[in-house]
Amino acid sequence: MASNFLMRSLSPHTRNPISSPNTLHHHHKSSHLFSCQRRSSGFTILSVSKGKGEVLSDEERSRILSGLGTADSALDEKNPILEEDNGSLLDDSSSSKRNDGWKWAPWQRLPQRYKVVVTTSLAFVICNMDKVNLSIAIIPMSHQFGWNASMAGLVQSSFFWGYALSQLPGGWLAKSFGGRRVLEIGVLTWSLATILVPSVAGYMPGLVFSRILVGIGEGVSPSAATDLIARLIPLQERSRAVAFVFGGLSIGSVLGLILAPPLIQNFGWESVFYIFGFLGVLWCLGFQLVKEGQSPIVGEYISGMSHGITTGSFLTSISTREKWSTSLREVGASLKDVPWKAFFRSPAVWAMIYAHFCGSWGHYTCLSWLPTYFSEELDLNLTEAAWVSVLPPMASILVTSIAAPFADNLISSGVETTTVRKICQAIAFISPAACMILSSVDLGLPPWEVVAILTSGLGLSSFALSGLYCTHQDISPEYASILLGITNTIGAVPGIVGVALTGYLLDSTHSWSISLFAPSIFFYLTGTVVWLSFASSKPQSFSKGD
Repeated sequence: MASNFLMRSLSPHTRNPISSPNTLHHHHKSSHLFSCQRRSSGFTILSVSKGKGEVLSDEERSRILSGLGTADSALDEKNPILEEDNGSLLDDSSSSKRNDGWKWAPWQRLPQRYKVVVTTSLAFVICNMDKVNLSIAIIPMSHQFGWNASMAGLVQSSFFWGYALSQLPGGWLAKSFGGRRVLEIGVLTWSLATILVPSVAGYMPGLVFSRILVGIGEGVSPSAATDLIARLIPLQERSRAVAFVFGGLSIGSVLGLILAPPLIQNFGWESVFYIFGFLGVLWCLGFQLVKEGQSPIVGEYISGMSHGITTGSFLTSISTREKWSTSLREVGASLKDVPWKAFFRSPAVWAMIYAHFCGSWGHYTCLSWLPTYFSEELDLNLTEAAWVSVLPPMASILVTSIAAPFADNLISSGVETTTVRKICQAIAFISPAACMILSSVDLGLPPWEVVAILTSGLGLSSFALSGLYCTHQDISPEYASILLGITNTIGAVPGIVGVALTGYLLDSTHSWSISLFAPSIFFYLTGTVVWLSFASSKPQSFSKGD
């Protein structure tokens, strides 16, 4: 998957659909577009002016192409849109000359939008490392502090309290101030909170609060990443971009589950929180180097015009997102401008909400309880249980590398986007449901065959990255981050309720089939029905007048 995605970045002819200047003029009458059509070095410069007769000077264009920017702030509406003659976004002819702090040649040749994708994916690697470390550390922590399954479930579910609370604020902040800044703050927050865990582990309220902070930091990150992808990545690259970014979660799960046991056995359970948290702090420092060479406004224009959405609010958000000095009045007005009623009148949005809830139930409960399940059912020690728990996320990485190009190729060949998203999401739901049914029924299968079945089903659930998780960007690039905030808020509820409920049912019934598998099977199957009936990827304007 990574090689396929990055190889496309080295081609100067990666296509990116763009609307004509007339289209943007039609949507934003207060701005005047002049197709200067100056063919210099094979590129067309489209200039946006504030009023009649006010266009970019030759000196300003020269400074932009050399990476120096205009005399005015980049926030001004005079930002140019650079387009190759073949229609693809030029973001690396000048950016390759910029100093982003890393001299490695392959990295320098990457277009700017792909650098964002790679570094954002790395953030999600660290994200899940900090999420799964507790699922391993909870075993020695429970022994040390005398926690039963219900208490362990409470500790693990506290992460999702913060995760749920931060979804909508994260989506709005990403739209208002830019996904890049929100992502930086999110990573720093969860990393510092992770480092704090060992200091407060003996005091339950403090431990719960620290995990809530981790949830808040990680909760704003999906919306931030969605904002970046929606505004920088064209449709025909989107499945791969989403898969590459969110595929970092699976890689993080693998690395976390592999590294945590030896760290715990050699340095104590506290070490995983210190080390993993420090990695996030290092990422924040490194991301500053990448950030200096970015041109997010260009990507926003391209993405917005290519989907024909109304650009009046789009241009406003471009200006607003870069102003940290935005007044409270402007912030309030921006929040009121979000068409909340239009969102909830859309059957497609409700399909995304329920599908996200269903997928999250199976994902979060398995992520939290599989190490314990494998340890008890297979009578494995901590290291062995962790290694077995690595298998599902490893399978997810493999499946993602197949699902993403599969979806993009179908769309490129003319298959309707909605059809592609429905196919991928149906696979993501039906596969784990079928495998959980086989695992929960007493068929006399050896334990390792049960592991293989579960691994296959959970791995195939990664088709959701080319289904549900692309639909937010498909239907509205402008509001993609807010839409993901809405669906992710509901999707975090299983982390709060499901993880704790699994522990309670396990104490009550002593049955993994009833406590872990039966609820997940129910939600996977009902989610499939709702998704196939109401899901849609057709672009929607979400006008407040709708």
